Amino acid sequence: MRATFLPFALPDLGEAEERNVLDALRSGWITTGPKVRAFEAAFAAAVGAQHAVAVNSGTAALHLALEAIGLQAGDEVILPTYTFAATAEVVRYFGAQPVLVDSEATTLNLSLSAVEAALTPRTKAIIPVHMAGLPADLDALHRLACDHGLLVIEDAAHAFPTRYHDRPIGGLSAFTCFSFYPTKPITTGEGGMLCTNDAAWADRCRTMALHGISKDAVSRYAEEGSWYYEIQAPGFKYNMTDIAAALGLAQLARAEAMRARRAAIAARYDAAFRKVPGLQIPAGPGPHQHAWHLYQLRLHLGQLQLDRAQFIAALKARNIGTSVHFIPLHLHPYYRTTYGYQPEDFPVAYHEYRREISLPLYSRMQDTDIDDVIAAVLDVEATYRRHA
Repeated sequence: MRATFLPFALPDLGEAEERNVLDALRSGWITTGPKVRAFEAAFAAAVGAQHAVAVNSGTAALHLALEAIGLQAGDEVILPTYTFAATAEVVRYFGAQPVLVDSEATTLNLSLSAVEAALTPRTKAIIPVHMAGLPADLDALHRLACDHGLLVIEDAAHAFPTRYHDRPIGGLSAFTCFSFYPTKPITTGEGGMLCTNDAAWADRCRTMALHGISKDAVSRYAEEGSWYYEIQAPGFKYNMTDIAAALGLAQLARAEAMRARRAAIAARYDAAFRKVPGLQIPAGPGPHQHAWHLYQLRLHLGQLQLDRAQFIAALKARNIGTSVHFIPLHLHPYYRTTYGYQPEDFPVAYHEYRREISLPLYSRMQDTDIDDVIAAVLDVEATYRRHA
């Protein structure tokens, strides 16, 4: 058994990140400045978007996108129940209604038929979540959205660098929103990026990300700047710092190498678990490039003598950290009491959640770490397998 505990996730940081951060500290620009602008330009180029706006979280990116499209109280936004809190809570910021839909059992991405059934005259937008870094069916979603005059805002918190067929996720929809939280494929500590091909929307998001002010710090305090500014609208405090962007620039340069390492780890897991009776491996990438932010193993509980919580505890006893992604939104107290949801209202999400375990998957894992995860999972499955 492994001698020390293996955390579920660790950021992959090295000398390049340290050099960039020190450069930012020594430059005097530690809030929004030239490194933020450089990070925005480099990220936009990487994902094929015309504009990228760096912010302090993926949640902020989603909020700004909805503000830019003019979401209002009474509007509806369709999104999967199988997601993290942020996807829906930003809709509630406007007094609008998040309309939850079920997932596909194979990919855990939102179900297109469920989206179509949920449409009403009040629907304003659809927010697909690229679960674990596997892209949702954007072509079908875009056709549906176009037919009904709706906008698609991608929650790509897991999906960098992901490619939909041969196109990078980031410039394909009205907005694409990324997260750079420490567990994500690239990190800025805390941070996010909002991408769009619409210049007016990008300008609005930049303004609203900094109190609705017409100029950022560079425009006001750099040598060529001016002290004068105007408040265009009551905005928010969502700007990214140059310290965070310094991390982001270094991470961006290593993003594809880190993704390749995660893909190699996922392939080793697949090979080890594919034919094991009590286990179900995640859906593969198919024609797409998977970011492999998560490795979502699912248990065939009918073939095991323990439940998901006990499986997790057994792995922890073997010094392997895990997590669960995600508790569907309709199971949480706020959504139960506000909208009256019952667990079986979204049967696929409910069923899959109860048997999902996310295994460690990050680019700084060593081969011995991978060996230890595989050995522990196989040991638990074999120990608790039901026999006829």
